Amino acid sequence: MTDVKKDRPWLIRTYAGHSTAKASNLLYRSNLAKGQTGLSVAFDLPTQTGYDSDHVLSRGEVGKVGVPVSHLGDMRALFQDIPLEQMNTSMTINATAPWLLALYIAVAEEQGADVSGLQGTVQNDLIKEYLSRGTYICPPKPSLKMIADVAEYCYTNVPKWNPMNVCSYHLQEAGATPEQELAFALATATAVLDELRPRVPAEDFPTLVGRISFFVNAGIRFVTEMCKMRAFVDLWDEICEKRYGVTDAKYRRFRYGVQVNSLGLTEQQPENNVYRILIEMLAVTLSKKARARAVQLPAWNEALGLPRPWDQQWSMRMQQIMAFETDLLEFDDLFDGNPAVDAKVEELKDGARSELANLDLMGGAIDAIDYMKAQLVGSNAARLNRIEAGETIVVGVNKYTSGEPSPLMSEDGGIMVVDPAVEQEQIDRLNEWRGGRDQAAVDAALADLRAAASEGHNVMEPSIAAAKAGVTTGEWAAQMRAVHGEYRGPTGVAAGQSNMTEGLDHLREAVDLVSDKLGRRLKFLVGKPGLDGHSNGAEQIAVRARDCGMDITYEGIRLTPDEIVAAAKLDDAHVVGLSILSGSHIPLVEDLMVKMRDAGLGDIPVIVGGIIPDDDAQRLRTMGVARVYTPKDFELNTIMMDIVTLADPKAVAAQ
Repeated sequence: MTDVKKDRPWLIRTYAGHSTAKASNLLYRSNLAKGQTGLSVAFDLPTQTGYDSDHVLSRGEVGKVGVPVSHLGDMRALFQDIPLEQMNTSMTINATAPWLLALYIAVAEEQGADVSGLQGTVQNDLIKEYLSRGTYICPPKPSLKMIADVAEYCYTNVPKWNPMNVCSYHLQEAGATPEQELAFALATATAVLDELRPRVPAEDFPTLVGRISFFVNAGIRFVTEMCKMRAFVDLWDEICEKRYGVTDAKYRRFRYGVQVNSLGLTEQQPENNVYRILIEMLAVTLSKKARARAVQLPAWNEALGLPRPWDQQWSMRMQQIMAFETDLLEFDDLFDGNPAVDAKVEELKDGARSELANLDLMGGAIDAIDYMKAQLVGSNAARLNRIEAGETIVVGVNKYTSGEPSPLMSEDGGIMVVDPAVEQEQIDRLNEWRGGRDQAAVDAALADLRAAASEGHNVMEPSIAAAKAGVTTGEWAAQMRAVHGEYRGPTGVAAGQSNMTEGLDHLREAVDLVSDKLGRRLKFLVGKPGLDGHSNGAEQIAVRARDCGMDITYEGIRLTPDEIVAAAKLDDAHVVGLSILSGSHIPLVEDLMVKMRDAGLGDIPVIVGGIIPDDDAQRLRTMGVARVYTPKDFELNTIMMDIVTLADPKAVAAQ
């Protein structure tokens, strides 16, 4: 048998981080020992949104969806005994990307690494944060400038680093069609390149274009998703050549990493998710022409809560079996010349080009943020309608729902739970760090940082100096907030009813009937306490409630319990609905329920939705929460009828 030359496999990553820097370091070293070939760092929400662990908005969020990194000491502990000059590290960080990269560079220097040889990626895509994920800080234009600061700095000082990872992943999770995902991501990339172009000599610009990478989503319709990836390759090549005049094909190459779709993972029959994850991985590995450079897979139980190390290992083994046991990497592209594939790719490209032309007429991605957000909310509503109507089948959810209990759900509930004590321990370490600093050096570093931001200079050098001086994440972000201001992104929830009201007549009648009893229109307040920016569920609840005829209030993400209680009092709300997907539901809801009672609003029913284990759901009900919803409660009309019942004064009196 002759030896067959195989392609090199993609980087095998696991998106990981939780509790503390020390605990995450142990997890990283364990995963590397199991054969992981690159690191992918998940940061907690305070770190992502520029708050220290002791900020009021950080309550309940510390260490939940990632690792808290408040200062150089945390970053040092995170990479203890991991030689950064040998790593390829992806950091999923956006608003605070300049700061986290500064901390990373400072630690690499401490390790004695040659910084110019560091390899990795910061996501650094703020536009998708406004559209879908919500971890932004500043308005779009200064945020775009900071993205360019990172790219310009890396181009000169860290040339192998990817300074931006255009992220269409969350666009799909927010409801984007394949054409929207293509167009909105490519429009984001061109906005950044247009910002960068004047900063470098014309002859060097193609090199900088070649450092822009992408991070995409692969859904369950894997043939369409594979065609989408081939369309991405063609369109990016076309844009680089025609729009930017890049003649060298290697700089026009579409380089991307992927995490397959977590949105489609189900709480019901969660073992089925293993098959979903594998099928979705095929979309980004089968076609050599459009194969991912790096792959990270979710775990089977992510719709239930935080995966355990074993769950993550299982997903890693899936990649290793595909890369090393199969013969996939021995063949050229399997789809070249396939007429069905070619036709689908052309269809997707045509749809994306049309949408790109539309965005260009609006002035590009920055000026079209409100439009894109509204389009995503509408597309997501249509997707959910198809699932509710049974037009889109989800096995175990709306068809084939009877089955055996899963033996994978062991006594720990099948998930890992972060110890609540972690938060106070992190705060204690933060206070110890502050107490041990040279405050004069910190003050000087912050003054230099603020001056650079105010005067329009590149913030990377002063950020690295601030990292070394001991500045904290919250202090760095406070300077950006002071100079550029804060931003409230669009919700995409319009005041007027949509054209998707078919099948809602009985609910509209029920809302009218209860509103007559109440003497005014049923008022429903939707709130997102804490730092969780996953707003898709809250938006869809608000849209459906509006279309059912309720008077809704939805002000978007990142509210304190005090702000929600104040809004409930001001609006004289009949029902309050909370959406929390970050795992911080217990402390945030407990805080809100106490404040509701203290404000004399204890009689207003409160409902809560999120990724909430059964034991936690019972605790919430004990606190006085009227209803608890999890991803298995996909029928929005059932939730709407619950709201009507809870608001009905006659029903309340009969209880």
